[in-house]
Amino acid sequence: MDSEETSEVLDVHPPHEPVHGWRDFFLHLTIITIGLLIALSLEGLVEWQHHRHLVHEAEASMGAEIRANSQTVKQSLDEVHKQQGTLKQDISVLKFIERNKKAPKDAGLEITFNISPLRNVSWLTAQSTGALSHMPYGAAEEYAEIYGTQALLDSAEQQAARDAILALGPLATVDDAAPDPTEGHAREMREKVQVFEGQLLLVDSVLKGLDHSYTKFLAAHPE
Repeated sequence: MDSEETSEVLDVHPPHEPVHGWRDFFLHLTIITIGLLIALSLEGLVEWQHHRHLVHEAEASMGAEIRANSQTVKQSLDEVHKQQGTLKQDISVLKFIERNKKAPKDAGLEITFNISPLRNVSWLTAQSTGALSHMPYGAAEEYAEIYGTQALLDSAEQQAARDAILALGPLATVDDAAPDPTEGHAREMREKVQVFEGQLLLVDSVLKGLDHSYTKFLAAHPE
């Protein structure tokens, strides 16, 4: 509220009639004090309503965002489990190549990874608008924990994506005329795939933790 609006709300007028004695003086002083208190109360009420509306909008927006992210995480868990199964087969194939210097019949390599597209716009908006500062501490802490885990997942997935790319690196140096990776390439790929496999364990763990947090939150905040 700017200074012009404040002066209109807190407008104090001197008495229109002369003050006769201490009784009139204290009467006028009491009236002025009551008027000021009413003006300040109204101003505080307007501000409180604004903050309440801000918090309500932020909670509704983050609730919808978390519901959408919850579905994404469940799908991501399924994808990670499939990728883990595929990597075990890849490692088995690469070990076979190391031993036999050729690939087993009807066997191939598949190294893929998909990053979970989790949303956090509502969380960032709640921070920038100051809505979090007007929430009860417990509620703000709950949102902070969920979105903090999302940030941890993003970091783990970024590393997993890099590991997947590095695992494919040795294939770039294989002669196009050679149908299979050589023994040395197979060993190098296996070692990198195993690093990728270890990173997927971390991604899987964070996804499970996030899924648990989402389930707990949604049970406490039904639509």
